[in-house]
Amino acid sequence: QVQLVESGGGLVQAGGSLTLSCAASGNIFSIPVMTWYRQAPGKQRELVARISSDYSTNYADSVVGRFTISRDIAKKSVYLQMNSLLPEDSGVYYCNMRVQQRGSDEFRDYWGQGTQVTVSS
Repeated sequence: QVQLVESGGGLVQAGGSLTLSCAASGNIFSIPVMTWYRQAPGKQRELVARISSDYSTNYADSVVGRFTISRDIAKKSVYLQMNSLLPEDSGVYYCNMRVQQRGSDEFRDYWGQGTQVTVSS
């Protein structure tokens, strides 16, 4: 089984910074894709940032230049550095990892439990 544990959310004033972390554990052979999503109240979950095994990245237009995604393969972890935060960045942030388990050719998506980010104006 695979588990993802997130940390780092909280309350911050507009213009401030937060760093989110997500660590995977369990029977893992590889994690080719790691993604951060967020969901604001009454809105659909949206992709925030994605990083692949070759370290290529994609960002939502709304966070370009403010957020940075990174990964540590050895620690099976993904991070989201969030700077110049805006009230509209508030929501629950979820990490997602596409995992290949040892002994399997299949890939499955796993989700963290979510961490609340609140940006006050």
